[in-house]
Amino acid sequence: MDIGTSSSKAVLVGLGGELVRWAVREHTVDRPLPGHVEMDADVWWEEFVSLTRELLGAGDSDADVVAVGLSGMGPCVLLTDDQDTPLRPAILYGVDTRSVAQIARLEQELGAQEVLRRCGSALTTQAAGAKIAWVADEEPELFARARRLYMPSSWLGRKLTGAYALDQHSASQCTPLYDTIARGWYDPWVQLIAPQLHLPPLRWAGEATGSVTASAASLTGLPQGIPVTTGTIDAWAEAISVGAQGVGDLMLMYGTTMFLVHTVPERLSSPALWGTVGALPDTRNLAGGMATSGAITGWLRDLFGSADYPELLRLAEESGVGAGGLLMLPYFAGERTPIMDPQARGLIAGLTLSHGRGDLYRAALEATGFAVRHNIEAIEAAGGDIRRIVAVGGGTQGSLWTQLVSDITGRDQELRMQSIGASYGGALLAAQLVGEADIDHWNPVKEVVTPHRHVAASYDEVYALYRALYAGSADVTHALAARQHRTRHAP
Repeated sequence: MDIGTSSSKAVLVGLGGELVRWAVREHTVDRPLPGHVEMDADVWWEEFVSLTRELLGAGDSDADVVAVGLSGMGPCVLLTDDQDTPLRPAILYGVDTRSVAQIARLEQELGAQEVLRRCGSALTTQAAGAKIAWVADEEPELFARARRLYMPSSWLGRKLTGAYALDQHSASQCTPLYDTIARGWYDPWVQLIAPQLHLPPLRWAGEATGSVTASAASLTGLPQGIPVTTGTIDAWAEAISVGAQGVGDLMLMYGTTMFLVHTVPERLSSPALWGTVGALPDTRNLAGGMATSGAITGWLRDLFGSADYPELLRLAEESGVGAGGLLMLPYFAGERTPIMDPQARGLIAGLTLSHGRGDLYRAALEATGFAVRHNIEAIEAAGGDIRRIVAVGGGTQGSLWTQLVSDITGRDQELRMQSIGASYGGALLAAQLVGEADIDHWNPVKEVVTPHRHVAASYDEVYALYRALYAGSADVTHALAARQHRTRHAP
């Protein structure tokens, strides 16, 4: 099971990797104020129960389920009291940008360089610790009752097994509460920010967090006593689903947002990226993520009304390299790596009356390609050594998007047979709890997307304009962001 930003996905997978059944529940997040992105944690459990019972045919299935794997979006902040009652909706990952003031204060108190050195990542809107500090500052009476911290996978684990635990990787995105050098909670900063929280014991993603209780078995239809993985954040489960955990591997996750996970031989850090502990024991990562990617294509489809994705892809292909002279900045929800600018805004430059839907749609696809290239350059500037790129996620289903990313970056991308993503990676870890499961047997390589060299020079030119466009427009878009904030808060 994977709890994502726009849907929850469940898969039933055989011990040999075959996809037996799958089911999806779409959902929406709440945006109560500008920069605030939240979700009711009850939805996570309700969808887990509903999807599991659908996969198992409400108890009539012939499937003999032997283990459960979990993953979810993150890092999220779900705070509960000592009875596990959620005190407020969960605050989501870096798409929620409310903690800007807390980031500035903590950088001043702790030292920005010391945070980067100890935690592997700078304090940004991705940091779960800064979001906890926001709750302490803005909702002090509520925060005084907070005792436990959960993320989607650990909340499901608690509901299924009664265990309170979090995986090491998710904890490493709780900057500045986690020490990536010692790989554990850093008590001095925990005591400063959240002294009353009982932070969860830490395990690796593939370790068992516990076994399904009788009450959870009754609700879900799962057998009592089977093991449940600790689980991890969805992008890292996506990397597991396509075997992208070797040193030098880079996973590209094509989804509502675009995410990049690069496995490095030793601990690296950069103020433009997230240096994290990996999902698997003794692994380290440099990671990046866009605030939007597929979210923009969905937005355009809704604006266009009757158009569907196949039609838009056809029109975008007809538009050609450079989208008819259009250039988009994909910062529609601010931007995470590498610019780390929550006040950035989307921009479409070069519009004329002759441009159509295909030009706009292609400009959105190309914008994500330029952002991927920008992140790749940041990873290599930080000391990363990218030897192989593996793509995964719903956006890999149409060939145009992956081809554009290869054309713009000049890099091959490996595609595996199964691209369903995090839920499949969770299933692999679950299978490894009860036996042997090898990713190359489970999910072999299907094809390799290679760049079209004849378009490289054209994309180099447009990429240079892309980089210049942000630098030249940031003052204006920041002023517009401030106006948006004032307008939406006006009485």
